[in-house]
Amino acid sequence: MVILGIDPGTAITGYGVVRRDSPNRFSVLGYGAIITPSNQEMAGRLKTIYGEVCRLIEEFHPDCLAIEQLFFNTNVTTAITVGQARGVAILAGAHSGLPIAEYTPLQVKQAVTGNGRAAKEQVGYMVKVLLGLDDIPRPDDVADALAICLCHGYNCRKWGDMHDCNAHR
Repeated sequence: MVILGIDPGTAITGYGVVRRDSPNRFSVLGYGAIITPSNQEMAGRLKTIYGEVCRLIEEFHPDCLAIEQLFFNTNVTTAITVGQARGVAILAGAHSGLPIAEYTPLQVKQAVTGNGRAAKEQVGYMVKVLLGLDDIPRPDDVADALAICLCHGYNCRKWGDMHDCNAHR
């Protein structure tokens, strides 16, 4: 199973592509960040994110898209813009016929570190170790996207029908 993981944001959308070779073994196929300029209008930024997620789907042919659920504490404006980025990433997956799995930050951290309250540094370090990478992926959004892939790979049978490991287009 090939998982496309997305950590959405309007400035930086992290992505990771991981193949689940067995229940606890994964191979990294690719990872990086979709970066949009801060001086670009929102419609243009969203168009870029949508286009790049579509390109990733074409390039890697994932079996599913896993994405982080929206979480915000106090900044409603940030939550709205991140929600828009999430929406276009989900739309790209849906247009390609991919099953979409959504995970809370707590679920992702729990799956990767064993601690739902883990710090970003812990998540990055465990992504590096679990995927056999030489370095912690940067920026943090990229490490988070890979963590989302791992979370889905570990837990896809546990958390509901939307997380079917064997789902194909």
